[in-house]
Amino acid sequence: YQRRVHGEFCKMAASAVKNVTIFGSGLMGAGIAQVAAATSHQVTLVDTSAALLGKALDRISDSVGRVAKKQFPVASEAAAFKEKTLSNITTATDQQKSVANADVVIEAIPEKLELKHKLFTTIDAAAPAKTIFASNTSSLRITAIAEVTKRQDRFGGLHFFNPVPLMKLLEVVRTEQTSPETFSTLMAFGKALNKHVVECKDTPGFIVNRLLVPYLLEAARMVARGEATPKDVDAAMKLGAGYPMGPFELLDYVGLDTTDFIAEGWARDYPDQPLFQQVPLIHDLVKQGKIGKKSGEGFYKY
Repeated sequence: YQRRVHGEFCKMAASAVKNVTIFGSGLMGAGIAQVAAATSHQVTLVDTSAALLGKALDRISDSVGRVAKKQFPVASEAAAFKEKTLSNITTATDQQKSVANADVVIEAIPEKLELKHKLFTTIDAAAPAKTIFASNTSSLRITAIAEVTKRQDRFGGLHFFNPVPLMKLLEVVRTEQTSPETFSTLMAFGKALNKHVVECKDTPGFIVNRLLVPYLLEAARMVARGEATPKDVDAAMKLGAGYPMGPFELLDYVGLDTTDFIAEGWARDYPDQPLFQQVPLIHDLVKQGKIGKKSGEGFYKY
């Protein structure tokens, strides 16, 4: 009986989310906009300039086109899917007006707490009482982001993975203040996006990064101690543990600056946790501008 009631509530919660406002039109924000629009949600994508939004729409159009070709072998059906998806997206630069009809707001702006605080303070005063706020942060505490709002019971985390249209996982994060109704709505919304949703409390890094980042840092410590080379560590983890990428390949792919930034924040907030401490080897490469594939060199040359 309880399972049936919960299932019915989730259906109601999913149907309650029709209008989605997304702040930030970078890779993550554009990807979230795409999957929301493709699942018949009305999306408002918000950024600071029309130029940025134009570039994001171009990326979304190209990505939807690729998805449509794979999903629909008939050209007319692929074209109709692309047209319908893109018609569900509008853009805006006015932060307050963009949340006027939002059921859910998703923040996907740079990982700086002060920027997120400024945004949520601005839109908290403008959004309807029904609107649920969510952050796509990968490294900051949801509780710390939500503390500037007056709707901490209607605030949670929706952590998507890059590239959003291809990665099936979605971490749905609850704080101590997140209400059961809010959490059920976010879970149902994630399922409506055709994601595999997992539940997590507001712990550093949630599930994936809480396990992944210390693993990457420890691999770098091993190399720094002279115990193995990056090439051999990568081979060992792929052939011995069945991982699709070794830790140094993954560090270069993600960006050494990203991992170093996460470690810096965690080390500051949790100074007694040795697993969170920055690794000088990574930090020195970042200072040299060698941050991985996007710069042409990290632990490997590209």
